[in-house]
Amino acid sequence: MRILVFLLLAPVLVHGRVFERCQWARMLKAYGMDGYRDVSLADWVCLTQWESGFNTQAVNHNRDRSTDYGIFQINSRWWCDDSQIHTANGCRIKCSQLLSDDVRTAISCAKRVVMDPQGIAAWVGWRLHCQNNVSHYLDGCGLNSSFL
Repeated sequence: MRILVFLLLAPVLVHGRVFERCQWARMLKAYGMDGYRDVSLADWVCLTQWESGFNTQAVNHNRDRSTDYGIFQINSRWWCDDSQIHTANGCRIKCSQLLSDDVRTAISCAKRVVMDPQGIAAWVGWRLHCQNNVSHYLDGCGLNSSFL
């Protein structure tokens, strides 16, 4: 019986937590992301939708042998250590910490990334999909961003 329960739960554990858009927006707001480094809440929601689909366990392997981790798809070459490639490790963390359903570490690291001279443009997903009008990413959430 225990094996059956484990097998039924295993797929849930592998996929991690996938936030609903408004739930994620509220979480970001609670952690001070609205207006952080002049980046609107809607920009953060758009970025994470396109980068990970709001999935804490998202992993993407890049052509340059680096890997993007977690809900923000933070890159191993610059921001975390995955023991696979030489890294700058700007966030001073193991990349596996970015895959936690407890998103505090991922949010802290994203704050460091956006402090880089590239700012939010460091994320390809934001450059391709979010540079223009992102206000609709907060529609129906009961949240307003003062930085739109």
